[in-house]
Amino acid sequence: MDKDNPGYCDEKIFSDFFLNHSKLLHNFIYYKCGNFDMASDLVQDSFLKFWSNCSKVIPGKAKSFLFTIANNLFLNEFSKSKVVLNFKSTLPKDVTNESPEFLLEEKEFDAKLQKAIANLTEAQRTAFLMNRIDGKKYREIAEILNISVKAVEKRIHNALVSLRKEIENI
Repeated sequence: MDKDNPGYCDEKIFSDFFLNHSKLLHNFIYYKCGNFDMASDLVQDSFLKFWSNCSKVIPGKAKSFLFTIANNLFLNEFSKSKVVLNFKSTLPKDVTNESPEFLLEEKEFDAKLQKAIANLTEAQRTAFLMNRIDGKKYREIAEILNISVKAVEKRIHNALVSLRKEIENI
């Protein structure tokens, strides 16, 4: 990770790299598995594996290498199970002025949306949530997933089509 000496692992550079990428990597894995604690474990394992191989990392490819490690760990962990996402609302619900009917409709819609998101393919769900939740641009998603921008466009387009169809049918 040191530009002057690729075989050298600098703790400060690694620490900065960790601080800059750990949240994004956690979100990436969480979108894939839907389990916050499991995502945290996989992120930790990914950085440990990254550190043990940092002398082999080409400086410009460090982020891609890290995400490849994380994705491979995820695939090893979840290759046999179907993923069902249960996103938790992070905002506390305080007193509200909405009517009970509105709150019920909102709750029903949220349940439909969560089910529709869970029914997306892993590839669609990951690209869609990275764009909509993390605010990543298609180019950034393509770099992280190591795919073309056109592939990202297609995944998000197909996710939107699927979400619209599923929400209308529920």
